Amino acid sequence: MTATEEIRPMTKQTPFPRIAFIGTGAQGASVAADFALAGLDVTFIDQWPAHVEAMREKGLTVNLPTRQLHTPVKALHLCEIAEIKEPFDLVFMVVKAYDTRWAAEMIKPVLAEHGFVVGLQNGMTHEAIADIVGAHRTIGAVIQIASNMWEPGITTRQNDTDESWFALGALDPEQQPRVHDVADILRHSGTVQVVDDIRSAKWMKLVVNAAELIPTAIIDTAMRDSVRDPEFLEVMRRAGYEAMEAALADGATIMPIIGMPPVMSNHPERYVDEIFDEVVRTFSRDDTLTTSLQDWRKGRRAEVDEVNGLVVDFLEARGKAAPMNRKVVEMAKEIEAGRRRHHPDNARELVAHYRGLAQA
Repeated sequence: MTATEEIRPMTKQTPFPRIAFIGTGAQGASVAADFALAGLDVTFIDQWPAHVEAMREKGLTVNLPTRQLHTPVKALHLCEIAEIKEPFDLVFMVVKAYDTRWAAEMIKPVLAEHGFVVGLQNGMTHEAIADIVGAHRTIGAVIQIASNMWEPGITTRQNDTDESWFALGALDPEQQPRVHDVADILRHSGTVQVVDDIRSAKWMKLVVNAAELIPTAIIDTAMRDSVRDPEFLEVMRRAGYEAMEAALADGATIMPIIGMPPVMSNHPERYVDEIFDEVVRTFSRDDTLTTSLQDWRKGRRAEVDEVNGLVVDFLEARGKAAPMNRKVVEMAKEIEAGRRRHHPDNARELVAHYRGLAQA
């Protein structure tokens, strides 16, 4: 039976009294809803007009595996950022990775000097945020939640707070002690780990994303269905192995994320296999679609350049190749240009490419 909870926000003191989310789609809305239900002063800012209007009129509904939440929220259109008079102390950025720079520029004028922007995103977006608001006001983050949104004002989160996982770390070491206050706030929405090496943590998540996001979108298949084909699973793992090579070339340290035990393998390829299996086992349901496939089904572009494309560019700049990721990027670009459909038949081409690489 589904339980319904409706809780109206109440005043609560925090080290960051004014909080905003820029990007309140499937992920951002579900996390921000936990803040609102905890009584925090949180503002929802989004670029989808119908979604903003639905939240204003009816509040936000969050469908979880065994319960449903509903809360009234303060929602703003992007254009209304220019009307904000009192700056925000803490901003969570949950827009697509390719939207990071313009979103950071928009929020910068209303970010308190002592405030932070936290990038709850895929890719290495913490660097772009820091370029705009300053490293001293940037917190890098890793997020592991499965969710989707198909209707304005309603989000479906497939991992409740007991299964949701985050990592946080300051870019400026002098600000690292303050990250713990941010972590305490984010714990309203899941388990939060404060890490000293957020760059490595971000790389480890990108390794998983390179293996799962675009490859499963190309074949238009749910995550768990994609890994049931042992040959396609090897395609995904090969993309992850190449991403790990890029991470290590950038000086990243292999480290456990998403709640994995510290005793997990330090061997690069075994690490990729272990963490990829954990994502499928713990953070996926039978109907879980990657965010990239959701984007394509909505007619939007996916984070191709920011994930698999980043692996290709990073390794090629160092005289190395990422042939599996390059093939993934090429096919994804054909799909986004309308020259190819995202379809299960694409698996044959990816598998054939993998076989060629394995025999080379």
